[in-house]
Amino acid sequence: MKQIAVVLLNWNGLNLLKQFLPIVEKFSAQAAIYIADNASTDSSKEYVQQHFKSVQWIQLADNFGYAKGYNLALEQINEEYICLLNTDIEVSENWLQPVLSLFQSDASIGIIQPKILDFKNKNYFEYAGAAGGFIDKYGFPFCRGRIFDTLEENKNQYQTKPIFWASGACFFIRNRVFKQLNGFDAAFFAHQEEIDLCWRAFNQNIKTYYCNESTVYHIGGATLKKSNPKKTFLNFRNSLCMLYKNVPKDKRFSIIFKRLCLDGLAGIKFFISLKPLHTFAIIKAHFAYYGMLSKLKNKAEQNPKTNYFYTDNIVTAYFLKGKKKFNEL
Repeated sequence: MKQIAVVLLNWNGLNLLKQFLPIVEKFSAQAAIYIADNASTDSSKEYVQQHFKSVQWIQLADNFGYAKGYNLALEQINEEYICLLNTDIEVSENWLQPVLSLFQSDASIGIIQPKILDFKNKNYFEYAGAAGGFIDKYGFPFCRGRIFDTLEENKNQYQTKPIFWASGACFFIRNRVFKQLNGFDAAFFAHQEEIDLCWRAFNQNIKTYYCNESTVYHIGGATLKKSNPKKTFLNFRNSLCMLYKNVPKDKRFSIIFKRLCLDGLAGIKFFISLKPLHTFAIIKAHFAYYGMLSKLKNKAEQNPKTNYFYTDNIVTAYFLKGKKKFNEL
């Protein structure tokens, strides 16, 4: 058995598989490659089985989304290390070895993210992960190399170091750690489940790292465009759920109340920008969150850490103070 499994979650992604799977196979000789399929209705399976004899196919019964899809798929995988790889990523030569070396250098490192650059503009970081993620006090995520919609040019300015969350676009994790944390929260379906998982790892003293020596290139938005109201709904709903589960109980009400107010401002901004569907998506997300509260109570961390945030309020820093780059925070 090989040391690492590279697992691509597919849903009607035939064109992406044609474009990127040959490169994954070419540069991943030390890995076992799996396709976990969320009940695709295109000819993805026929294509993979015809052209990639060494790639193993895991068939799922329905479209379970990112979270539950990977949970079910990883039940069938036994390699020591796992890479969850989006189908819209181009890997580079020698992308795996630096990550494996970093894992082997420190047994307390449970999760790793490589450098994620923009496939369409390869000198710049990509939105979904960049050089590793952090959150503010109210759960708003940002990255080294990307704050809101401001992307930095890659000048090798961000070196290998601990981060708070790793991007689900290319997410390395020890198999035992994934099982120890009981995988992703399936109720999230998609978006921010990787931040929730990293937060739970943080509460258990499991380290998440960024690996500067490994590089991949991400198209981004191949499944749901960034401007899609469904994505807005999932991000806002899941962020509130994540806060409820992971912030200290005595601070939960005040933090979530302020977050709800900030969400209201975001909804007004969308409305003024003539994007009313996104405003309604935020309102819908809030009501969906209220409907999930009874189940969230059973998922709340018992002894969460208080030092989870990098900065108090990234919204104020970015929009009012004009701090557009990570090193300005």
